[in-house]
Amino acid sequence: MSDIKNLEQRISRALDRISRNVDAVRATPVAVAQTPQDVAQLNAQLEAERARTAQLTERVNAVRQRQESSFTTLERRLARMTEQLDLQSLEMLRLKKANTKLIEANRQLRDGHEAKVIEPSAINRSLLAELEALRAERAADMVEMEDVLGELKPLIATGDDHA
Repeated sequence: MSDIKNLEQRISRALDRISRNVDAVRATPVAVAQTPQDVAQLNAQLEAERARTAQLTERVNAVRQRQESSFTTLERRLARMTEQLDLQSLEMLRLKKANTKLIEANRQLRDGHEAKVIEPSAINRSLLAELEALRAERAADMVEMEDVLGELKPLIATGDDHA
């Protein structure tokens, strides 16, 4: 981005100098080239300026293309990370719900144990809640692993390119 600004500033300054020189040339009487060498020299200078202008234009276009490419890459990466964050949030919510059920089931088991009356349905609820909590934790771990692998894939691909 700073390369483009730098090049734009340089081009702008060059155009300002050209404008001032054109105004100065218009203010002074026109000297007609007397010899073919003068005309040839002026044409050579004109071609050199055109070549420099074309070169600067190409550099500005190249920088602009790199910037657009980088911007597109960053947009894709942001979209992927947002999606991953959404998945993680959903899995964390599921994990919280499962843990809440597990806590409640364990509380019921404790109450039953204190009362010396343990209901088989309380044991079943407790085991189901624990199983659901384990599954939710595993799913959250899987989402996290996918995120890690997603970040490592570009690095691995870069390593394969260098091998």
